[in-house]
Amino acid sequence: MALHTLAVLVENSPGVLARVASLFSRRGYNIDSLAVGPTENPTLSRMTIVLNLEGHALDQVSAQLFKLVNVIGISEMKTADSLQRELLLVKVPANPITKEIAGKYSAVIADEKDGSISLEVVGDKASIEKLLAELKPHGIRELVQSGLVALERGASTLADRTLTTMGTANESNPDSK
Repeated sequence: MALHTLAVLVENSPGVLARVASLFSRRGYNIDSLAVGPTENPTLSRMTIVLNLEGHALDQVSAQLFKLVNVIGISEMKTADSLQRELLLVKVPANPITKEIAGKYSAVIADEKDGSISLEVVGDKASIEKLLAELKPHGIRELVQSGLVALERGASTLADRTLTTMGTANESNPDSK
Protein backbone atom coordinates (compact mmCIF):
# COMPACT_ATOMS: atom_id res chain seq x y z
CA MET A 1 0.00 0.00 0.00
CA ALA A 2 1.06 3.57 -0.63
CA LEU A 3 0.04 6.97 0.67
CA HIS A 4 -1.81 9.16 -1.81
CA THR A 5 -2.71 12.80 -1.25
CA LEU A 6 -5.81 14.07 -3.03
CA ALA A 7 -6.85 17.71 -3.35
CA VAL A 8 -10.61 17.80 -3.83
CA LEU A 9 -12.41 21.00 -4.79
CA VAL A 10 -16.03 20.94 -3.57
CA GLU A 11 -19.01 23.24 -3.24
CA ASN A 12 -18.92 25.14 0.04
CA SER A 13 -22.25 23.86 1.36
CA PRO A 14 -23.57 21.89 4.34
CA GLY A 15 -23.27 18.11 4.21
CA VAL A 16 -20.47 17.87 1.63
CA LEU A 17 -17.89 16.63 4.13
CA ALA A 18 -20.33 14.00 5.43
CA ARG A 19 -21.01 12.73 1.89
CA VAL A 20 -17.31 12.47 1.07
CA ALA A 21 -16.45 10.75 4.36
CA SER A 22 -19.40 8.38 3.92
CA LEU A 23 -18.11 7.37 0.49
CA PHE A 24 -14.83 6.18 2.03
CA SER A 25 -16.58 4.50 4.94
CA ARG A 26 -18.98 2.53 2.72
CA ARG A 27 -16.06 1.16 0.71
CA GLY A 28 -13.96 0.28 3.75
CA TYR A 29 -11.17 2.78 3.03
CA ASN A 30 -9.47 4.51 5.93
CA ILE A 31 -8.67 8.21 5.73
CA ASP A 32 -5.19 8.80 7.21
CA SER A 33 -5.58 12.58 7.22
CA LEU A 34 -8.31 15.04 6.28
CA ALA A 35 -8.16 18.84 6.20
CA VAL A 36 -10.98 21.01 4.89
CA GLY A 37 -11.20 24.75 4.52
CA PRO A 38 -12.51 27.59 2.41
CA THR A 39 -10.69 28.77 -0.70
CA GLU A 40 -10.15 32.17 -2.29
CA ASN A 41 -13.62 31.67 -3.81
CA PRO A 42 -16.28 31.76 -1.03
CA THR A 43 -18.49 29.28 -2.93
CA LEU A 44 -15.78 26.59 -2.88
CA SER A 45 -13.95 24.57 -0.23
CA ARG A 46 -10.87 22.44 -0.65
CA MET A 47 -10.30 19.08 0.99
CA THR A 48 -6.88 17.53 1.33
CA ILE A 49 -7.33 13.80 1.88
CA VAL A 50 -4.49 11.35 2.58
CA LEU A 51 -5.31 7.69 1.86
CA ASN A 52 -3.28 4.49 2.09
CA LEU A 53 -4.31 2.64 -1.07
CA GLU A 54 -3.10 0.54 -3.96
CA GLY A 55 -3.00 2.26 -7.38
CA HIS A 56 -6.14 0.52 -8.70
CA ALA A 57 -8.13 1.49 -5.60
CA LEU A 58 -7.07 5.11 -6.08
CA ASP A 59 -8.64 5.12 -9.55
CA GLN A 60 -11.87 3.71 -8.08
CA VAL A 61 -11.91 6.29 -5.27
CA SER A 62 -11.40 9.15 -7.74
CA ALA A 63 -14.17 7.85 -10.00
CA GLN A 64 -16.56 7.53 -7.03
CA LEU A 65 -15.68 11.02 -5.77
CA PHE A 66 -16.42 12.52 -9.20
CA LYS A 67 -19.91 10.98 -9.02
CA LEU A 68 -20.75 13.07 -5.95
CA VAL A 69 -22.73 16.09 -7.09
CA ASN A 70 -20.80 18.54 -4.86
CA VAL A 71 -17.32 17.52 -6.12
CA ILE A 72 -15.95 19.92 -8.71
CA GLY A 73 -12.37 18.72 -9.20
CA ILE A 74 -9.80 16.21 -7.97
CA SER A 75 -6.04 16.20 -8.27
CA GLU A 76 -3.44 13.86 -6.81
CA MET A 77 -0.75 15.88 -5.05
CA LYS A 78 2.59 14.27 -5.84
CA THR A 79 5.25 15.14 -3.27
CA ALA A 80 7.69 16.53 -5.86
CA ASP A 81 5.03 18.79 -7.43
CA SER A 82 3.42 20.23 -4.31
CA LEU A 83 4.06 21.91 -0.99
CA GLN A 84 2.81 19.67 1.82
CA ARG A 85 2.63 20.81 5.43
CA GLU A 86 1.08 19.91 8.78
CA LEU A 87 0.61 21.90 11.97
CA LEU A 88 1.60 20.46 15.34
CA LEU A 89 0.83 21.87 18.76
CA VAL A 90 2.66 19.98 21.51
CA LYS A 91 2.91 20.57 25.26
CA VAL A 92 6.16 19.53 26.96
CA PRO A 93 7.99 20.37 30.19
CA ALA A 94 9.67 23.79 30.10
CA ASN A 95 13.38 23.17 30.46
CA PRO A 96 16.55 24.09 28.59
CA ILE A 97 16.66 20.79 26.67
CA THR A 98 13.09 21.00 25.29
CA LYS A 99 13.67 24.67 24.41
CA GLU A 100 16.87 23.71 22.57
CA ILE A 101 15.01 21.00 20.65
CA ALA A 102 12.28 23.52 19.81
CA GLY A 103 14.88 25.91 18.39
CA LYS A 104 16.44 23.16 16.29
CA TYR A 105 13.09 22.65 14.51
CA SER A 106 12.12 26.35 14.32
CA ALA A 107 9.23 25.73 16.69
CA VAL A 108 7.48 28.76 18.14
CA ILE A 109 6.86 28.80 21.88
CA ALA A 110 3.17 29.66 21.75
CA ASP A 111 2.63 29.47 25.52
CA GLU A 112 4.74 29.03 28.64
CA LYS A 113 2.97 28.52 31.94
CA ASP A 114 3.11 26.32 35.05
CA GLY A 115 6.35 24.61 34.04
CA SER A 116 5.12 23.66 30.56
CA ILE A 117 5.68 25.07 27.11
CA SER A 118 3.33 24.68 24.18
CA LEU A 119 5.17 24.55 20.88
CA GLU A 120 3.75 25.41 17.47
CA VAL A 121 5.46 23.73 14.53
CA VAL A 122 4.68 23.78 10.82
CA GLY A 123 6.49 21.29 8.64
CA ASP A 124 6.42 18.20 6.52
CA LYS A 125 5.51 14.84 8.01
CA ALA A 126 9.12 13.67 8.33
CA SER A 127 10.34 16.74 10.24
CA ILE A 128 7.36 16.63 12.61
CA GLU A 129 8.00 12.93 13.30
CA LYS A 130 11.69 13.67 14.02
CA LEU A 131 10.75 16.48 16.41
CA LEU A 132 8.31 14.24 18.28
CA ALA A 133 10.92 11.48 18.52
CA GLU A 134 13.37 13.93 20.12
CA LEU A 135 10.76 15.32 22.52
CA LYS A 136 9.34 11.94 23.59
CA PRO A 137 12.12 11.05 26.09
CA HIS A 138 11.53 14.42 27.81
CA GLY A 139 7.79 13.86 28.30
CA ILE A 140 5.13 14.85 25.83
CA ARG A 141 2.18 15.93 27.96
CA GLU A 142 -0.30 16.55 25.14
CA LEU A 143 -0.31 17.01 21.40
CA VAL A 144 -2.66 17.78 18.56
CA GLN A 145 -1.81 17.60 14.90
CA SER A 146 -3.67 18.99 11.91
CA GLY A 147 -4.28 17.05 8.77
CA LEU A 148 -1.93 17.50 5.85
CA VAL A 149 -2.56 20.43 3.52
CA ALA A 150 -1.04 20.58 0.06
CA LEU A 151 -0.77 23.19 -2.66
CA GLU A 152 0.47 22.78 -6.22
CA ARG A 153 3.83 24.35 -7.03
CA GLY A 154 3.88 27.09 -9.69
CA ALA A 155 1.12 29.26 -11.13
CA SER A 156 -1.35 26.49 -12.01
CA THR A 157 -4.23 25.97 -9.58
CA LEU A 158 -6.79 23.23 -9.14
CA ALA A 159 -9.57 25.82 -9.37
CA ASP A 160 -8.25 27.26 -12.64
CA ARG A 161 -7.88 23.83 -14.25
CA THR A 162 -11.26 22.64 -13.03
CA LEU A 163 -13.35 25.75 -13.65
CA THR A 164 -11.80 26.31 -17.09
CA THR A 165 -12.63 22.72 -18.04
CA MET A 166 -16.20 23.27 -16.83
CA GLY A 167 -16.47 26.52 -18.83
CA THR A 168 -16.75 28.67 -15.72
CA ALA A 169 -14.18 31.42 -15.21
CA ASN A 170 -12.58 31.75 -11.82
CA GLU A 171 -13.52 35.31 -10.84
CA SER A 172 -10.58 35.63 -8.45
CA ASN A 173 -8.05 35.09 -11.26
CA PRO A 174 -8.15 37.69 -14.04
CA ASP A 175 -5.92 35.50 -16.26
CA SER A 176 -8.66 32.86 -16.49
CA LYS A 177 -11.12 35.23 -18.20
